[in-house]
Amino acid sequence: IFEVEPCGSTLRDGDVGELAIFSYIDGELDFTDKKVPMDLVKEMGTIGASHGWVATLKNGAVRLQDDLDPRASDTDPKRISLPPLVTLPHCQTQIVTNVAMSSSSPEDEECIVAVKFMGPQLSLCRPAQRDCKWTNIRITDPSFFFSHVMYSKRDEMFSMPASGGNYTGSWDLGRHRHKPKLQMLWYPEQRMVKDRLFDSCSRMEYYLVESSETGETFMVKWFTERNPRRKGRVKWEYFHVLRLDKEGNAV
Repeated sequence: IFEVEPCGSTLRDGDVGELAIFSYIDGELDFTDKKVPMDLVKEMGTIGASHGWVATLKNGAVRLQDDLDPRASDTDPKRISLPPLVTLPHCQTQIVTNVAMSSSSPEDEECIVAVKFMGPQLSLCRPAQRDCKWTNIRITDPSFFFSHVMYSKRDEMFSMPASGGNYTGSWDLGRHRHKPKLQMLWYPEQRMVKDRLFDSCSRMEYYLVESSETGETFMVKWFTERNPRRKGRVKWEYFHVLRLDKEGNAV
């Protein structure tokens, strides 16, 4: 998805736009006839996306929408409301880090939606179940308070990288879901030396991703340094991609 071009308004959605899609295969930008609510492409309200579904947060309730899926109908969009969020003591549910789903549709019986909040709370629910309710997990390790959550289809667990990228945590949805499985990561020596060069960066973010084709897990490190002489100007950005094997070796 490249952008949404404003094109008018409707009684149902207010301001709407046409969805523009950029193809990495042929390098072309295609404006589709699909109409999308403009609110979904603004920062306010949209808290994340997974498998083409957009998650919004309003008045303490999360809603999943397929409006930004180019294959979905714009005349009959699917909008699934989730139960009101329950805030754990000494936690918050207003600022969300990201949203992840265990399958491509929340209408699947076994689909689990995970919402990672900034801080110690991770909330899970199964939207397709009749008695859908949130399961709230309090994360005790501060290294995961600002992490992004990812669902691993290979391991059937939700996983997060710790700040600093030294280890990962995975939450089993079975009996021991509240206690994470930790895995230390081992870097080749030359990589460790290289990473020390970025200790003074103004921004460092870590993401876990999994290949749907091979099942391999990768960690993406995003480094940003700003030029102190030019306010607000980015000096450089650097992406460091590592493949993680089952023993925790990062290559």
